[in-house]
Parts: sequence; structure tokens; C-alpha cells
Amino acid sequence: MDLSYPVESEAFRAEVRAWLEANLPEGWGQPGFSMTPEERHAFNTNWPETLFAGGWICAGWPKEYGGKGLSLIEQVVANEEFARLEAPLRADFFGDTLVGPTILQWGTEEQKKEFIPGILQGKIAWCQGFSEPNSGSDLASLGTTAVLDGDEWVINGQKVWTTQAQHADYVFLLCRTDPTAPQHSGISYLLVPMHQPGVEVRPIIQVDGTAEFNEVFFTDARCSKDNVVGGVNNGWKVAMTTLGFERGSSSTTGYRRFLKEWDAIVRAAKRKGANENPLVRDRLVQSWEKIKIMQINGWRSLTDGLNGTHHTALLGATNKMFWSETHRDTMELAMDVLGMDAQILTGSGEAEGTVPGSRRGRDDYPVSDLQASFFFSRSETIWGGTAEIQRNIIGERALGLPKEPKPAK
Repeated sequence: MDLSYPVESEAFRAEVRAWLEANLPEGWGQPGFSMTPEERHAFNTNWPETLFAGGWICAGWPKEYGGKGLSLIEQVVANEEFARLEAPLRADFFGDTLVGPTILQWGTEEQKKEFIPGILQGKIAWCQGFSEPNSGSDLASLGTTAVLDGDEWVINGQKVWTTQAQHADYVFLLCRTDPTAPQHSGISYLLVPMHQPGVEVRPIIQVDGTAEFNEVFFTDARCSKDNVVGGVNNGWKVAMTTLGFERGSSSTTGYRRFLKEWDAIVRAAKRKGANENPLVRDRLVQSWEKIKIMQINGWRSLTDGLNGTHHTALLGATNKMFWSETHRDTMELAMDVLGMDAQILTGSGEAEGTVPGSRRGRDDYPVSDLQASFFFSRSETIWGGTAEIQRNIIGERALGLPKEPKPAK
């Protein structure tokens, strides 16, 4: 693991920092800075266009497709500078981070010309259609079908836990296109419009009142036969590429959100006198140690990428399992620190442990920042590959253990 950055990267860091200072609202990142709801709405609306004009959305993509062609270390430096000021760096997570890179790697030139500009400009919102009610961890057993009818695929089936489906323009969808082929061999990766007859989105209301997750039902929905990425019946390989992007995008900045929450827990512990409890202090120290390990794992992943060793499957499985379980345990500590106050809805505020940039619940279900993070942490050991599946990957690929036995049919 190498913790030193090339000298030339510091000049690029200064360039990124200067751009941010010139384009963020005056006072951003300074103590006491605040925005009215109207100002915040205007910023959120205009910022993707500002990012696009500066070339920062997907800046690591090749120049011929609208990126800056940044090297890996330059991408990391840019991420660090944006994270330092808590400035948004993406137009659409699913487009920028998952389907966009997948199209660049597997797509045809026609697909790149059709979809990449909209992703770069933040004009197309995406969602991911992988999991199904009976095909979550065993994704290859999915049952949603796509049958070719002339120049279009006709799609029938159901997806679940589809984040942001209610706002999406397109879904990158795994469908079974050859029911006679082995499970992994008969799947295709389709790009399907969401705004059409035959697509129904039903929100899944979470405990904190939000509804980021959805069920999506497809009844004779359609997309062009040319919207297959990576070739018909090759969707499993394409999907594994997408999941690799999902699990490996944090690098040296991913730990920061956990450290902000830890700071809020410490403030709450001091306020309530819980820091005098040696058991609480011990758990706080353990949590801090694990967050620092996340930071070190980020450097290790970066070094792996720079050296071209690319142990991505194993590192991705290890890191995903570690941070998701650490976050779950840390948020359980937060609820223990808050005590009975954790059982009532008080909304965001210093007394409840304010976390900068935290998730927001609904006005009619006013959870605090730490409560919202607690609820969301329960899902993190599931999405992107469950902790149990990550353990199987580590056991089989790193330790050489026998494969998990299949249940009898």
C-alpha cells in the first residue's frame, strides 16, 4: 500500500480547488454557512449543468465520449477535493457510476452516442432492475422475461428494491431471453424506457417514512431490439461488470460519511453523559478503529488499481462486507447512546445528532439524522450483494473452501 501521491497530482489538486472556489456559492464550506430552502432548490437544480460545463461529471471517461480522460490518481484527487467541501460530484448516481461505465465497456457505438450525452448532462435518470421477489442473492434464477417481437423486446415480470424507480427515465434491466439455456447463459442486459404503458412503479414505504425503494411491474412493456448491451444472452457478464463499478467507486473518500456520523454520536454521548460509561467509550473506540480501517482499505484499493493488480472481486467483497456491517453496528451504538430519545420522532436538530449531508425523511414522519441513518443501515448489508454472499466469495476465492452446496430441488 502506497500512501504517497505523485508530485504532479498536487498541481491538479490546486486546479480542482480553484474551480470549486470559483463556482460554489460564496461562503460554502465555511462555519455558519446556510441556504434558504429556495436557494438550496436553485442550487440543486443548476449544479449538474455547472458540473457539466466544467467537465467534472464522469471526468475519468475518455475525451471522445465527453470526459476529461483523467487518470485514476487524478480522479481520486478530484473526488477528495469535492468531498472536502461536501460539493456534489454526480448528476445521477446510477447513470454516472453504474450504467454509463457499463455502456462504455460493452455498448455499441450507436448506444454510446444515444445514451452517453444524456448521462453526462444529467438529462437521463436511471434505475437498476436486477433483484426480484424470489431472486435476490440468487440473481441468476430471475424470472422476468423478454421475448423478441419484430424490432422490439416484449418484457414481462417484476423487480423489487428498485431505488429511485419513481424518478427514472430508463432502467437497465436483466431479463431471461432464453429459457432453455443454463441459468447464467440465458440472460440479457436491456435498456428500457420507464415512461411507457406496461410499466408500473409501486413505492415501498420504509420505517422512516421515505420511499427510495420500489416494486416495478412490467406487463408487455417494450424496448428496441438494439437496446441489448453486450449481446443477447450475455447479460450475466455485463451485470457483473456493473456490480464491480458499484462496489469499487468509493476509493479514498467513502469512509468520510461514516466519520461524520461518528462525530455526531460522540457529540450526543457528551451531551447525555454517556461518554462517562466505560462500555460506551469502548464501543466508540472500536467504531473509530473500524472507520480508520475503511480509510486504509480505500488506499489499499487505490494502490491495487494503480499497480494494475486488480484483485477487484475479492477486495470488493471484503470491503463491502466490512463497511456495511460496521455501519450497522455503529448506528446501533447511536441508538443506545440516545437511549429513550431514540424512540421518539424529534426531527433533525443538534439535540438529536445532526449529520451534514444526511438523508432526510418525510415532514410527516420527522426522524432525526441519526435515526434516518440507523434505518438505512439495515439495508446496506443486503444491497450490492448480501454479507452472506460476500462471505461465500471470500471463502471460495481467497481461502479455497468448497462451494456452498445447492439446495435440493
